[in-house]
Amino acid sequence: MNIGLIVAAGRGHRFGGPLPKQYRELGGVPILRHTILRLMRHPGIAAIQVLIHPDDQGLYDAATAGLGLRPALHGGAARQDSVRLGLEGIADLQPKNVLIHDGVRPFVAMETISAVLAALERVPAAIAGVPLADTLKRVADGVITETVDRRNLWRAQTPQGFDYAAILAAHRRAVTENAGIELTDDAMVAEQAGLAVEMVAGSEENFKITTETDLQRAAFLLGLERS
Repeated sequence: MNIGLIVAAGRGHRFGGPLPKQYRELGGVPILRHTILRLMRHPGIAAIQVLIHPDDQGLYDAATAGLGLRPALHGGAARQDSVRLGLEGIADLQPKNVLIHDGVRPFVAMETISAVLAALERVPAAIAGVPLADTLKRVADGVITETVDRRNLWRAQTPQGFDYAAILAAHRRAVTENAGIELTDDAMVAEQAGLAVEMVAGSEENFKITTETDLQRAAFLLGLERS
């Protein structure tokens, strides 16, 4: 059984405004609902579990009305904590694999989800991403100090898929062995645990909405999808 774990417990401080970004409207619908529906529509995902901030229960209930989801789980102080709590919270489903996805990536393609799931048939961990196209510069105090070779460099996206037992063990291990180290995504948690992580092709449309400019881009893309 493949379970989708959607992380939506953040506060979105970079976005500004009274609402956390996952509850801002996109085409009259909360961003989070768009994201949930994407994963729900994929035939390879049997159930969805969402992680939210404890203060957002009312917003979440309104955003997900009628979807028939499992009760939301509350996240922790950091993303890593939230994911671990989510993994613990779906143990009753006895998942084989789990796909961890950002609540503010509403344009993930069905093909991307399928590619991650296909990779999990041969490896314990696989994530979506896109290769870097821009020239990279290292800068100190506003001055370029180095041009960085971009060959073999990718931008990580979600979903990030894992053998459930393996990633749960990795997150539990990280609590003690990597205390004080910021592990910025679940692939990094897996890497620290010695798991090989395969990269599969994502898409430029699978971007994370973190600013007002991103929201404007999302509105434009949604308009193209609906036209």
